Amino acid sequence: MTTPRATARVQFHAGFTLDDAAAQVGYFARLGVSHLYASPILAARKGSTHGYDVIDCHAINPEIGGEPALRRLVAALRAHDMGLILDIVPNHMGVGPENAWWMDVLAKGRESRYAGYFDIEWTAPDPLVRGRVLLPILGESYFDVLHGGHIALVRHGDTFALRVYDAELPIAPGDQKRLNDIQGDALAMHHHGTDEGRQALDALIDRQHYRLALWKLASDLVNYRRFFDINELAGLRQESVRVFEDTHALVFRLYAEGLIDGVRCDHVDGLASPRRYCRQLRNRLDLLRRQRPAGAPRTAYLVVEKILAMDEDLRADWRVDGTTGYEFMDEVSALLHDEAGRADLTALWTSASGDTAGFVRYAHAARRQILVDSFESELARTSRALFSAARATLATRDVSEAAIRRVLRELLVHFPVYRTYAGGAGRDAIDEVVFTRAIEGAIRVLRPEDHALLVEVGQWLGGQAPRQLPPGAVRRAREKAIAVFQQATSPVAAKAVEDTAGYRYGRLLSRNEVGADPDVIAIEPPAFHARCQHRAESFPRNMITTATHDHKRGADLRMRLAVLSERASWWQSQATAWRERHVPYKRPIDGRLAPTPVDELMLYQMLLGAWPLVETEPRAAFVSRIEAWQMKALREAKRRTRWTDPNEPYEEACKAFLAAVMADEGFVAELEEAAASLAVPGAANGLAQAVLHLTTPGVPDIYQGTEYWDFSLVDPDNRRLVDYAARAASLGQGSYADLLPHWRDGRIKQHVVHTLLALRARLPVLFARGGYRALAVTGPAAAHVVAFERHDARRAVIVVVARHVAHRLEEADAPRLDPVHWSGTSLAWPMGQWKEAFSGRSVHGEGAKAVGELLGDGVVAVFERRAKGGTRVGRTARAATGRPVA
Repeated sequence: MTTPRATARVQFHAGFTLDDAAAQVGYFARLGVSHLYASPILAARKGSTHGYDVIDCHAINPEIGGEPALRRLVAALRAHDMGLILDIVPNHMGVGPENAWWMDVLAKGRESRYAGYFDIEWTAPDPLVRGRVLLPILGESYFDVLHGGHIALVRHGDTFALRVYDAELPIAPGDQKRLNDIQGDALAMHHHGTDEGRQALDALIDRQHYRLALWKLASDLVNYRRFFDINELAGLRQESVRVFEDTHALVFRLYAEGLIDGVRCDHVDGLASPRRYCRQLRNRLDLLRRQRPAGAPRTAYLVVEKILAMDEDLRADWRVDGTTGYEFMDEVSALLHDEAGRADLTALWTSASGDTAGFVRYAHAARRQILVDSFESELARTSRALFSAARATLATRDVSEAAIRRVLRELLVHFPVYRTYAGGAGRDAIDEVVFTRAIEGAIRVLRPEDHALLVEVGQWLGGQAPRQLPPGAVRRAREKAIAVFQQATSPVAAKAVEDTAGYRYGRLLSRNEVGADPDVIAIEPPAFHARCQHRAESFPRNMITTATHDHKRGADLRMRLAVLSERASWWQSQATAWRERHVPYKRPIDGRLAPTPVDELMLYQMLLGAWPLVETEPRAAFVSRIEAWQMKALREAKRRTRWTDPNEPYEEACKAFLAAVMADEGFVAELEEAAASLAVPGAANGLAQAVLHLTTPGVPDIYQGTEYWDFSLVDPDNRRLVDYAARAASLGQGSYADLLPHWRDGRIKQHVVHTLLALRARLPVLFARGGYRALAVTGPAAAHVVAFERHDARRAVIVVVARHVAHRLEEADAPRLDPVHWSGTSLAWPMGQWKEAFSGRSVHGEGAKAVGELLGDGVVAVFERRAKGGTRVGRTARAATGRPVA
């Protein structure tokens, strides 16, 4: 059985079970992947569509078939020499009546054996919460819920419980005994229908280890660490060895038995110490090697979900194989966008928004709002930790918590990355740069009297290593403050940048993606090559992807919208005309027309980007999907409406506007014509993206179904069921030339994926550990070509893809180019006999080769050379990487 060569991501839920996946293993094997990459499969909340709300770490989700079905899936995979990578969720669990650990904590409080499993602040300053768990589950005030009869004492045999709406909460053991000892009817004595009953019921509730509260109080008072701002997901304390071992026990057994071959760790930045966790996980998996069956890979594949800024690297000492590839998704997208469109795109956005600010200003504003709206309790928790650090020493005991809170807020607002990784040794050089940038940004907005405190807080948060302090209260306070702060920065960044600012700033939506900076429209080939080279040298087994369950827009939808960066002037005119034409379809809401120009402009981009290439669904179904996206986008933006306080008139106006424009046959005809004008160059971008995905350094993941064109929208649209029967039927049917005239149905993309996965299977060492070398392109169209060589000691592959060719495809009926367009443009070509993967054409000799000869009439080409002796390729590899290639 092989180590991961390429993976196929599958989303498990009741509608697509482990047995359903087993039925498709033959197709995945034929496609050419080496491993399935499974969404979380541990027992999750009933009806979960994603699996990230685990409620039982010791069981496989029965809704997807349980462990027997898992064994059937693995047997099918092993029969095809394939493996399984498992997505795990170490940061949090789903909480509520289905989670036995959580219910035990609610019943017994700090005496529960699981009290230390969850990241609960038992010493909260509010006396109503101190020593209890705040449960923000009430739809109205506690008074109204109690008097309205929505809380009742119920009995099951000798066990009593509190029924709150339709859920039941446990009662403390002491109260269980008292209720059973009551002479008379305990239920009647605690009935809400009388004053005496309500008083008794209230007194009983007041004695419990939890505090019932209105759901809106969560952001202010919740005293357990949440996943982002989701009350139903509570953070786990993986820094505890007991918690680590218990929550991973099943995962370790599955690995020891050879049922899984590695793991993807979700939201690793939420943990107190990602470095410690990853190293601990690697050590435990290494210890289990000897128990694995013969033939199973001896080294676990281990990647982490981590958002990296464009100038940020994954820490080399975590002992992981890399990230899950958001950074590649950004890099390849930026490569295929055109910087030349910046001015016109910005002018259009400014005309709609009335704002000249770049995305960073939107991000700062969103961070500031999110801290108030959703993370007030997290801000307060971090402020208290810093205040404790200040009070722990005489030199800073006069610092107020209010001042700390002001400083902390601006530090979080201007934090340039998701998090830092300081510990007892303080900040390293990388984190020091991050803090310098954050402090510089905060100083610009803080009042002068807070500047010194800002610098001091920076020292407390790792500028001075806690280990330099003597053991005692000061050191403990500093270490806690560092940990709490670092766990706060990541969710704030995610909610503010991805889920708020990303829905507010709409200059070009294809650049508003997870892990991307919308201020950056494009990067040039040298920058792309440098990143590929770095990945080959530092993390050659890094997962790379173009689509995920978290993406905001499908891979090929982004590639179509990328064409707008090449045709920005046209788009500016088209969008302006539509805006002027559709004013009558708007409604006045709160003194302004709805939708706003910003929301309208983003809607047009989504309609244009998602417009189907072929009619696979009724128009009404398409509009319904866009409507769902629109509602999510409006609420995530939190401008005119939001999830926690829906502005129904505005939402209805936006919905009615969408319905009106899509009922306007004149507009629909224009939309269809506009989408058609982008379709061919968009497909060219899509093919280029697919080729780069499967040939650059890293382990490519094919997100479910995206071997066909991917015009999906944000979740849950991107998690819809896949028609695997159609994909299985089309696999291997026809050559590239045969399929090109029918490119709209997606089979040509599948053919490219299939061909290159087969190439990776033939040359596993080259793609796993081989070198990477950019090839020089010269001539008038050199900027429109990306070319590089992958090589090991005996083999070589050359990749050539076209980019920014929209102007050359204006009259084309398919993604193909007349070679005359490349006249005078050539590529430095190594010696040897080469065969092109898609056309079968041969190229011989060395020296300059015309790009037109290499691409033919295509937009992508991949050439393979089989060296006889390997000496020359070996020299090339040394020159490219600075060291011999294994």
